Amino acid sequence: MLNFISILLIIFIVFFLLLYKRKYFIKAFNKKTLYSSKELISKKKTNNSLSKNKNFSYQENSKTNTEFYKRSLRARMLKFFKGNTEDKLNALKIAKELADQSTLPILRRGLKDMDPEIVKLSAALIRKFK
Repeated sequence: MLNFISILLIIFIVFFLLLYKRKYFIKAFNKKTLYSSKELISKKKTNNSLSKNKNFSYQENSKTNTEFYKRSLRARMLKFFKGNTEDKLNALKIAKELADQSTLPILRRGLKDMDPEIVKLSAALIRKFK
């Protein structure tokens, strides 16, 4: 009877660990331990050749700003979007500068606006996320 209870307890503990500590198990099996060094080097070479592409990505700009700067821009963007047409255009310029997915709610509101210029600019900025 004691052996049966201990086996059930071990199964319960393993289930609990798998359920709640899943990310730690995933980190334990990272790429460096699963792949050989030759495969990692070849993957790095292909990634470097792709990054030399001259096309501009809308989301590359977001990596240059600090988190504090982004947070202040988001606050200004939300404040501006509650104003008149000029303020909304300024808010959309800030959204273009931020270039991340936190701007999507403002861009969706811009699609529903009455001014066609705001709708066009919002649609152009949303299109870059696809």
